[in-house]
Formats: sequence, structure tokens, C-alpha cells
Amino acid sequence: MDLAACTTIAELEAAAEQALPPMAWGYYAGGADDEVTLRANTAAYRKLALHYRVLVDVARRELATTVLGDRVALPVLVAPTAFHRLACADGELATVRAAGAAGTIYVLSTLSNTAVEDVVAAATGPVWFQLYVYRDRGATEALIRRVEAAGATKLVLTVDAPLIGRRERDVRNRFTLPDGLRIENMHGGFETLPPAAEESGLQAYVAQLLDTGLSWRDLAWLRGATRLPIVLKGIVRPDDAVRAVEHGAAGIIVSNHGGRQLDGAPATIDVLPAIVDAVAGRAEVLIDGGIRRGTDVVKALALGAKGVLVGRPILWGLAAGGEAGARQALAILGRELDLAMALCGCATIDSITRDLVKTVT
Repeated sequence: MDLAACTTIAELEAAAEQALPPMAWGYYAGGADDEVTLRANTAAYRKLALHYRVLVDVARRELATTVLGDRVALPVLVAPTAFHRLACADGELATVRAAGAAGTIYVLSTLSNTAVEDVVAAATGPVWFQLYVYRDRGATEALIRRVEAAGATKLVLTVDAPLIGRRERDVRNRFTLPDGLRIENMHGGFETLPPAAEESGLQAYVAQLLDTGLSWRDLAWLRGATRLPIVLKGIVRPDDAVRAVEHGAAGIIVSNHGGRQLDGAPATIDVLPAIVDAVAGRAEVLIDGGIRRGTDVVKALALGAKGVLVGRPILWGLAAGGEAGARQALAILGRELDLAMALCGCATIDSITRDLVKTVT
């Protein structure tokens, strides 16, 4: 499919499937077990109706806002996803350039194919860093020092992955990184396929190296290890959101890891309102999972999210057309958001309020 002919995220997805080898496509597209949560993330948005306002002056719309103090041109951030060089040769460099061109934030994964220093050097906008905590706390602290020195502005701690969910597409494909690609921020352990055929290379890497004992008490250690604001990613319960605030989190990302961890977890948009209410303005709340349309962004903002993060749509764009494709993914969502705001009677982000959204019965 010609990139210029892709006018929706769904069309970019179809183009990406054609462009990617089966192992890479399975890794990007797949979820855990029966992929119930993967499907639920997108389906839940279809169950929400927009009760639009009329006779509102929307001749001029303003999509810009701030997220944790960072000014963005639109409230659509690039979520942390691993291994962008599976999609295109420039990998995370293409992604960060696309995010900068869109005027938004890029959250770089620990499991990137490009070093954090190179990504931040190529950035024209804010870069946040998503952190996995390794059993070797010394190595983790050394990584944090690198992230700070490189110029990342926030640390995003993933809290829903003590182990990696069983992603059956990856097991069937015996997923591992192709020759020449590796994890550039933390080396070791993933460049060769594990001997057990019942798991993917990523499952083995996480089981061997990441800290499965990470708990709430360790947030004090992390706060002492960094000067950066900490955002917790992977929360689906109001009580955990409250604990996050009490432990000093500056922000929360309502996330179920894109349906890739616990299958049967709730769709993120379904739990967002209760989490926003529980946090009660003490920290900013963001959301990822299942966002494929500008109307989805409106629904998330109306239910209290300060911004949304998109992962797979960016990967589809990278696979379909490299940096230009990633730019196109963000441009599509920006255009759709602008139109949805106009049709909802919302001239500004702040005018997108909860009364716009009702559950379809």
C-alpha cells in the first residue's frame, strides 16, 4: 500500500503488515494469551458515545496543552515501545524526529535499539525515558545517570511487568532480535535465542535480568537515585493510583501494557474515570491502549486524562514509511482530533469535559 494512500491508522496498520516479516509483525501486533485485553482496549472506545454541543464558536481550535510541565502541540504522546529498528533502519531516531516534528513528547524504551544519548541528541522536543529495574541495582543506577546526562526530562517506571506475559505469537515465532540488532541501553542476554522452545527471547531476558521483587518500598530508592520526576506506567486500579501519589509519583499512566501482560485485565478507558477521581488532581493522569482515532483522544481527555500515548500506530507508520510514516500517524491523529473537537463544540483542550461522554446502553 502506498504511504500517501494511508489516511487512517487502520490503513497504516495494513501497510505495516505487508511490509514486515512475520516475526516482527507478530511481536508488534500480538498480545498475551488469547489477546482478550488487546481487543478490549480498542472495543471499549466504541462503547462510548460523544454527546456533542452545538452553536459553539469553534472557528479557531487550540490543540496545544502542557503535560507534566512540557508544552506539546497536541495531547498525543509517543508511548515507549521496544525495538524500532525491526520496523525501519533508523529505528528510534526516526521516531524521535517524527515526535519533534509533531510538537510532542517521545517516551524512549529501555529496550530500544538506539542509545538514549543518540536519541536525545536527535530530538527537537522533550524525551522521557521508560525504565525497567534490573536485579543489578548498580547497573540500573548507572543507566539512570546516563539518562539524566543525556537530557531526558522524566523517568517512566513500568510497574506491570515483574515477568513478561506469554505472548503466543512470539513463542510460535521463537522471537529474538535479528543479527546486528541489540538492546543499546542495557546489554547482555537477549542477542541469542534461549534453549527452551516454550518461550521467546524476550521472556527469557526479563526472567533472567529484571527485578521480579520490585515493590512499593523500592520507590523511595528510585526517588533517591534520580533528580527526575517519576511517572508510574501500568496502573489499572484506583487504590494503586493513590499509593503511587503517596509514594511521590508526579504522574500516572493508566496502562495494561497494550494487552501484552495479563490477559483479562480491564480495558484502560473503562478504569480511567475511577482512577482520575481517586487521584483528585494530586498527580497528572495519562492513558494508553487502544487509541486509534481522534475521537478516542477526545473520549480519553473528557474522562480526565491529561494526554494519551500511542504505541502501535507509530510502529505501523515506521514500518510503512520510516520517519515519514511515523509523522503521518501523528498527523492523522492530530487532524482527526481537530475535527472531533470542532464537531463536539470544543475550541480548546480544557473545554473537553466529562459531560461529553456517555456509555452506550
